[in-house]
Amino acid sequence: METINDQDHYRALEAAYASGPINDFYRPKLQVGEGTAEISMEVDSRMFHAAHSVHGSVYFKMLDDAAWFAAASKVKDVFILTSQFHIHLLRPVTQGLIVAKGKLLHQSLRMFVAEAVLYDQRQREIARGSGSFMRSAVRLSEKVGYRFPERG
Repeated sequence: METINDQDHYRALEAAYASGPINDFYRPKLQVGEGTAEISMEVDSRMFHAAHSVHGSVYFKMLDDAAWFAAASKVKDVFILTSQFHIHLLRPVTQGLIVAKGKLLHQSLRMFVAEAVLYDQRQREIARGSGSFMRSAVRLSEKVGYRFPERG
């Protein structure tokens, strides 16, 4: 079996993320590194709840995705799954760029623990979360959008 270069793995994870149909709506940008991930996205009024600020589901998506990719950066063979995730919503946001920064905290053979912090455009913390993630039986492949960058 061929060893996968870390940078190729990170780019393939980014490609898999971009291929997810849900991201056609959110249009986030992802950067994966060793045990880290950063996701940025522009706030859109279609993400608002009735009180005209971003719905908590958007906070959850950003935090879970950033923590998930921080953990996934260490798994080169299978898709991982969120097994639990806890969030703290700290302040509302109504406009601008939001950025989630994820970091792997712990890993074992089957379980990973990661956290993420979500910031508004003024770099104020607006939410934070942490979760655990586990290996699945789904192989990383083009079937899940995991594809290596073109080589020139």
